[in-house]
Amino acid sequence: MSRLRESAWLRGGLLVAAVGLAVYGLASQWTQVHADLAKLAWYDVTGAALCAIAGLGCMMLAWRALLADLGSPLPLPAATRVMFVGQLGKYVPGAVWAVAAQVELARDYEVPRRRSATASLVSMATTLVVGLVAAGVTLPLISASAARHYWWVLAITPLAVACLYPPVIKFGLDLVLKTVRRAPLEKSVSVPGMARALAWTTLGWLFYGAHAWLLISEFAGRSGHILVLSLGAYALAWSVGFLIIFFPGGIGPREVALIAVLAPVMPSASALVVALASRVVMTVGDLVWAGVGLAIGRARTAARAPVPADDVSLRPEPAGRRSSPAQDQRP
Repeated sequence: MSRLRESAWLRGGLLVAAVGLAVYGLASQWTQVHADLAKLAWYDVTGAALCAIAGLGCMMLAWRALLADLGSPLPLPAATRVMFVGQLGKYVPGAVWAVAAQVELARDYEVPRRRSATASLVSMATTLVVGLVAAGVTLPLISASAARHYWWVLAITPLAVACLYPPVIKFGLDLVLKTVRRAPLEKSVSVPGMARALAWTTLGWLFYGAHAWLLISEFAGRSGHILVLSLGAYALAWSVGFLIIFFPGGIGPREVALIAVLAPVMPSASALVVALASRVVMTVGDLVWAGVGLAIGRARTAARAPVPADDVSLRPEPAGRRSSPAQDQRP
């Protein structure tokens, strides 16, 4: 990690690899998606993409609220850069790259590693718990088949909810830190901080549900029943993809789960189109936000660029040594 922080080449190489894998995940599905997207109205796809981008933005604000509660408030541009450039790490095989990248990027803003790691882990847990609650509340009411097939996901919901209680969070993280021989956290997430994060996360999940509904409604109608089903179906599918950590970005398990949940309300071919279109839309959202984060990083680098030593005209004149017009006329 220290080598990653100090080497611009290593950080750049990891970033290129992450972006390449994300684009590959998009391109590898493009032939099938391109043929099937003709069945979707362009305005629904555009609306779904905008909802995905808005949902991702809400998740970033939840993470930022947790980090501020832990004692390291970040300006919005800095939080955007750290969250979304680091988030590309989820497309790299392995379960730790996104968190590791966010921790190292946050060091650029003098955020302690333990603090940023805590915010990232708690943010991920919050996203998972709210998704599980959404699936647990909606699916048993509207899709008994999905609830029966994925009971193991829904069964861990009560335990996951209990793990969001701040004292439980601190106990668990301190136990992990003790195992790796690190000092315990100096500060835990507070109840108000967790409440703010839960509010932003819940809003983000509503946007995620709206993105799924815009895609599903082309094949299943635009009723309130389908709206609730869309939220629960995507929440369950995302949770399955998150919990099966061997697949980067949940690619594969998420689509399989979404198709299984949608099978009772639409043909399997249409469910496949929705699953692939949703993956494309969410990947585009990740790449859009990552592009914004990279632009912020470039602007920050340009602002901190040193003035050349031989370019006297660009160096500010020290205070108290400004010459008057009369002095300027001296020989």
